Formats: sequence, structure tokens, C-alpha cells
Amino acid sequence: MKTIVLSIVLIIPLLALGDDLDMSSSIQEVKKQHEALFLDMPGVVSVGIGLDPNGNQAIIVGLDGSRPETKTKIPAMLQDFPVVIQIVGPIKAQ
Repeated sequence: MKTIVLSIVLIIPLLALGDDLDMSSSIQEVKKQHEALFLDMPGVVSVGIGLDPNGNQAIIVGLDGSRPETKTKIPAMLQDFPVVIQIVGPIKAQ
């Protein structure tokens, strides 16, 4: 009987959350969802995962140069993850 009561007590809060359990995306999923959009922007040469200046996981968008018009189109946050813009220069195939 105690097991049944304990199970009910533990399950009810989970049911109250509903679909919120599935709302949290991993940084890999967030990157994958937005990568193509970023790479279509002028000057974007890379999209990766790294750390922001505070040591938090972040989406890193690499630009080939200053590109002020592109910078204004890149959001500061994507689904709770910061977006960091870095000037990496042009990427050349070898």
C-alpha cells in the first residue's frame, strides 16, 4: 500500500508538467535546427558549439569578416542558449 501511495505522489507532479518534459532541447538539437538558416546568411562560414565568455554552453557562429548587416540578424539567444559571434576569417578548402 505504501508503494502505491508513493508512486502516485511521485507521478502526479510529472503529469501536471504535461508536455513541458519534452520542451527542453539539447544544444545539439538547437544547433541542428538553426544551422542551415545561419549558413545561408552572408558571411557565415561556420556554426558550432562552444562556450560563451561566462563558461556556459553556446552556439558559436563564425563570420568571414565584420559583416554588421549579418550580425544584426543573428539572435543573442536560441532556446535558452546564448549565441556567440566570432570573426574566424574566410574558410578555404585544401
